[in-house]
Amino acid sequence: MKISKQDALRWFTFFAALPEDQPLGCRQQEIALAVFSQIELAAEARFERLKADIPGLKGLGPGPSTLYVGPEEHFPGGCKSCLLGTGLSAVRKTNRCNARCPFCYDYGVLDAIPPIGEGLWEIGGGKYREEDLPLLFTLQGKPTGIAYVYLEPFMEIEKYYGIIRRFHEAGVHQHLYTNGLNAGEENLRALGEAGLDEIRFNLGASDVSDRVIEAMRTARKYIPQVGIETPMTREFEARFHEKKDRILAAGPDFINCAELHLNENNLPNYLGENLYFYRMGYLSPVFSREITLRLMKEAAEEGWPLVVHDCSNRTKFARDLNQAKKEGGWFGRTSYGCELPGYPWEAFLPVLEDPDFPFLEEEELPRGYRPGEIVL
Repeated sequence: MKISKQDALRWFTFFAALPEDQPLGCRQQEIALAVFSQIELAAEARFERLKADIPGLKGLGPGPSTLYVGPEEHFPGGCKSCLLGTGLSAVRKTNRCNARCPFCYDYGVLDAIPPIGEGLWEIGGGKYREEDLPLLFTLQGKPTGIAYVYLEPFMEIEKYYGIIRRFHEAGVHQHLYTNGLNAGEENLRALGEAGLDEIRFNLGASDVSDRVIEAMRTARKYIPQVGIETPMTREFEARFHEKKDRILAAGPDFINCAELHLNENNLPNYLGENLYFYRMGYLSPVFSREITLRLMKEAAEEGWPLVVHDCSNRTKFARDLNQAKKEGGWFGRTSYGCELPGYPWEAFLPVLEDPDFPFLEEEELPRGYRPGEIVL
């Protein structure tokens, strides 16, 4: 059903007033899913209009899986592994961070993240020591790439050099995420000498700090690919443009514009924004991908000598489909899904109340679904 915004607002106001433990009936679920679909279609129409204005827009992978502008030779190898190879194999060590970012998935619970364990690394969800890698490579094969994530590797970066060297010797592409606050000449040189292929600075985590921009410039001396990856927020957009010339002069190969997605930890920081579900999975503010597409248009029109990549919810959706295929999964299998324990009805009231966010097509609700009727 193509429910109207007026009816959608009435129903979601009702759902938001229900006790948290009261489930929706089948027809109520049908109404809720119709509303989510209408919001998603309206958001995607906005994105399509912005994409139409980007000159030289390119696609990578089937579908295409993702979009970018700029010279293909600068497209990050880690993203190619993630989207076209064996997926994104996360390698984790530290459970600490030196920043408190409102967009962080662990916002508010950073001091309660369990440790990986002394001498251990979490790889693909399992616990291993460095000396276990040959066994892993023998029994499970080598991944096309791995990523060092969660939380801030530079909190104990000296522990990373050995395992980076082992993966390098095995010919596995490696990239590392950091906020860059603890990055300096000595540890960046050590990472390059160990064999790190790619480093990604989350400029948004430092409020686009001059210190981190300089660390990015330093990293270019030692690490083959250097880039920026940060969730697209209004704060980042403003600060980026204040320092755009300095950032571009540091010579990054790419800017991965991550569409901000929300879970129960960071959602409270974005209440009041227009939100949408992508394929009933990731929940995001509409503004986030709009910022990405504006940045891509600017880069294409001004001819920035780097790649600007639309790391959107669709990209994550395609990534999981590719990974399922590589793992021999059945047709349609994916791990992509909603990261919330339930639907936050009240969080969608702002987008339903926004007169500047029209639905594409509306029709009257059929009998049995209208407000005032008993709908179970």
